[in-house]
Amino acid sequence: MPKQKAAANGKVIESVWDYPRPPKLERVHWRIRVVHLDQAIVDAPWAIRVLETSQPPAYYVDPQFVDQSYLNASPSRTSCEWKGTASYFDVVIDGEWVPDAAWLYEQPNPAFDDLKGYFAFYAQKLDRCYVDEEQVDANKGGYYGGWITANVTGPFKGGPGTSFW
Repeated sequence: MPKQKAAANGKVIESVWDYPRPPKLERVHWRIRVVHLDQAIVDAPWAIRVLETSQPPAYYVDPQFVDQSYLNASPSRTSCEWKGTASYFDVVIDGEWVPDAAWLYEQPNPAFDDLKGYFAFYAQKLDRCYVDEEQVDANKGGYYGGWITANVTGPFKGGPGTSFW
């Protein structure tokens, strides 16, 4: 059996091209944090991450770990062939609005019921997002909400020229 390599964050190196389709849900006991304008929006001791071919993982956190006073429901909706219809939320801090910075599935498709009511956040729209103590890099583009950590390798779908992969 080949020896698995570890990234600087101590996690096993993963290629997004080894992630499955349809996506897989995986509960992880890693600290997940979201900070914007120096306000902690999320501080969760665990999360559910979604692993889908070509995309960095998206992290979904239980609403008990989200300071929902910073969230305002948005009229925006999108549809995922796997998870169902997503509802969006603006992040509002000190009068600054970040449109559609978070989303959740109120009634996900049955295979993704574990995500029901859990929030996910776009790293590309907010100041800082962390997995454990590592600040993540944002997935390029505005559609996919994956978080790139040192142990996740691409290329990643989402940036210019990748929409037809």
